[in-house]
Amino acid sequence: MNSVTANPSAQTPATTDATAVAASNAQQPPAVATARVSLPWQNAPAKLAQSLAVPLLMLLLWQFISDPRVKEWPLLKHHPALIARLPSAQILPPPTQVLRKWIEYSEPTQPYSAEQGSYVRWLFSGELWDDAFASLQRVVVGFIIGAGLALPLGLFMGASDTVYRFFNPLLQVLRPIPPIAYIPLSILWFGLGNKPAWFLISLGAFFPVLVNTISGVRNVDGIFLRAARNLGARGFTLFWRVILPAATPYILTGARVGIGVAFICVIVAEMVATNNGLGWRITEAREFFWSDKIIAGMISIGLLGLGLDTLMDRLNSYLLRWHRGADAGANN
Repeated sequence: MNSVTANPSAQTPATTDATAVAASNAQQPPAVATARVSLPWQNAPAKLAQSLAVPLLMLLLWQFISDPRVKEWPLLKHHPALIARLPSAQILPPPTQVLRKWIEYSEPTQPYSAEQGSYVRWLFSGELWDDAFASLQRVVVGFIIGAGLALPLGLFMGASDTVYRFFNPLLQVLRPIPPIAYIPLSILWFGLGNKPAWFLISLGAFFPVLVNTISGVRNVDGIFLRAARNLGARGFTLFWRVILPAATPYILTGARVGIGVAFICVIVAEMVATNNGLGWRITEAREFFWSDKIIAGMISIGLLGLGLDTLMDRLNSYLLRWHRGADAGANN
């Protein structure tokens, strides 16, 4: 009987091709997926353009409406009714006139001399800088007083139902009363000057911080509390290590809102109880019918408020970097 011996070197063409492809793939380095990394400053021009688009359009519209030369256009001469509806430059000055007044408002009132000290100090000796510093100082002092009283009270009211029942009815009666309603009493109690302004500003900052602090403490996730108690945390340790960090986002949100309300209160207080500040300067300009200086003061208030809000936002981002990291991890 003839036996057939298999030749191991004999392979079909298909097997040979598959082996060659596998060998070539093994010799090639693995493909690495590349992702295009976008650096933060690469998107900065686009974000800046988006942020400035609406303000620039508003400025152009404002310039068009208030510029006296627009009324002399040939297209509008045949429409006297439309021209009559356009405001006069005395009522609504154009942005270019407001800008000139703002520069004049910020310039030093006296020529420079060596007796006045450093050049930088003289450069910032204009009415605008003095008024802005006075308003900012009142906001900071009043906010510290109001937030300093609201924060511990809010923590106690949020952590203790007994304390909450004692204070909540009174606070709910006082909270709807606007700080402006306290102006007559503040003048009677404290006279004129900084004290009534501090009182009104502290009232404006008190309730946003208080309400958000209470809400933050009372809305701590129960999972955190049960986990901490299972690990042996009790009393002050539970409050300091779990409740307070979990309520911090609410507290900082209340502080940011309180800063905005404090700015409203300081302008109102300066209009009636002080003799300097941005609010007082606007009142002075109103008496002399200086519309351009009124708007320049309003823009200064907006810029100062924007700076403080940006500072609070950066502070929130820095203090809550752990919280944002936890949220990102949970979302992933």
